[in-house]
Amino acid sequence: MSQELATRYPLVLVPGMLGFIRLLLYPYWYGIIPALRRGGARVIAVQVSPLNSSEVRGEQLLTQIQRIMAETGAARVNLIGHSQGALTARYAAAKRPDWVASVTSVAGPNHGSELADYLARHSPAHSFKGRILSALLRGVAALMALLETGYRGPKLPVDIHASHQSLTTEGVALFNRQYPQGLPTTWGGQGPEQVGGVRYYSWSGTLQPGKTNRGRNLFDGTSRSCRLFARAFVREAGQCDGMVGRYSSHLGQVIGDDYPLDHFDIVNQSLGLVGKGAEPIRLFVEHAQRLKAADL
Repeated sequence: MSQELATRYPLVLVPGMLGFIRLLLYPYWYGIIPALRRGGARVIAVQVSPLNSSEVRGEQLLTQIQRIMAETGAARVNLIGHSQGALTARYAAAKRPDWVASVTSVAGPNHGSELADYLARHSPAHSFKGRILSALLRGVAALMALLETGYRGPKLPVDIHASHQSLTTEGVALFNRQYPQGLPTTWGGQGPEQVGGVRYYSWSGTLQPGKTNRGRNLFDGTSRSCRLFARAFVREAGQCDGMVGRYSSHLGQVIGDDYPLDHFDIVNQSLGLVGKGAEPIRLFVEHAQRLKAADL
């Protein structure tokens, strides 16, 4: 077996809101884990509460990191978080930098999501629309728990209001005041690449007519959803992946912020139905090479 992706520390993949490890036979990180393992990487996908605050999810992640280190003998781990998983990973690294070698944010709302802001304005928690949305999300989470075949731990708590607030611009601003590691000091800039012995990286995508609305994305329902969600964006109108803005995603070393990938394509979901010229798996493979070169 090739060892070109055999990083010093295990790669731990952290899902976003409504995330999972595997629904029946369908994995969250479609095609990504096998590609990394073929290169010799140790990869573990973890599960945290699908709907809860980044802090609660972060505490759950710390418990799993401790278990992974005990089982593998590794002194630290490399965290790769998608969407809210990036905030979850940031929390864990801030609390236990001695356990975390690197944090990589993949389409993470590191300055909040304008979609979450839009829903907070137009469907507040105690309104009729807000209650309908909460009931829908709770139902989806319950169904996903029934279909989950990759997680065998204790039942994970759900707090829809905390989950939503954790993704708004206001909620993330509060989070950032407590856990600023890796954040840029200027809007659209890069953050420090290393803080407290932890390396920080990020990448994200944008919706691009002629690329993200072509190819196999024509058959991808999540791609159409992202185009609908993008209408909620004002500050980063035309510069988002449908759920997270291009510059809002910046953390540490920005590897790229305009890949032709929507919020789900960036982790190769929807059975790998991606747009023209998009190669999400390649981004993960190249990043494993980057981490190995950095002796992480």
